[in-house]
Amino acid sequence: MDIEKIIREVTRQVDRADSASGGSNYSVRGISSFNVPGKLEHSLLVPDLTASTVSEAAAEARRYQIAALCVPPYYVSLAKNALRGSGVNVCAALGVPNALFSAAARLADAKDSLLNGAEELDVSINAMAIKSGNYEDAKQDLCRIVDAARGKAAVKAAVELALFNEEEKVRVLNLVKDCGAEYVKIQNVVSGKGADTADIAYVKQILGNNVKIKIDGGVKTLAGAAALIDGGADRIGLTATFKIARGIG
Repeated sequence: MDIEKIIREVTRQVDRADSASGGSNYSVRGISSFNVPGKLEHSLLVPDLTASTVSEAAAEARRYQIAALCVPPYYVSLAKNALRGSGVNVCAALGVPNALFSAAARLADAKDSLLNGAEELDVSINAMAIKSGNYEDAKQDLCRIVDAARGKAAVKAAVELALFNEEEKVRVLNLVKDCGAEYVKIQNVVSGKGADTADIAYVKQILGNNVKIKIDGGVKTLAGAAALIDGGADRIGLTATFKIARGIG
């Protein structure tokens, strides 16, 4: 699938809709731009993140009714209090970007985040175990967190596809499904290539519709977000969230 072609087509539709109605609402294969914010997750995963930044982002998340605010475990309680009653979920990011913590530490982070009110957990797959051929270690690591979250929070298993060869990709994706995670989160941290509908299609080819898909990686525009949703993404992780939301309606 040609992502640039899709984005150009979406942009043309936006321009036509703006000219016709003076507004920015439009549809791509039936996807209204008004539905886009409900699929966006705002990421606050920088090392110099402050409490005031979290509070400000929570106010914006509440205003635009995005899907979730993603924060480190340290800020889950603050985000939960700021978003209480808003309908916006708090997502705790565990072991970002590539599980560079022990399994015990990540499980403890998961349990602490759940106690503090997280409704979603982004959990990095243990890529080191996979690359060493220790699939059972990676599976037990993820399954323990899924079990801890069951009935309390949705688990999104983060997979950096660029790290793995074809056999590893297939095994990792099936591992995610077998553990019962609700989402595969397609990461693009190492490759730097950005969110790509081809990756969404690849995951769907392996798993069908058995697992939902979140994708991240440099999404900056409404057209880009809509193209990914049109391509099958259920959620998009990004930092340009509110810029995109402000351009709708």
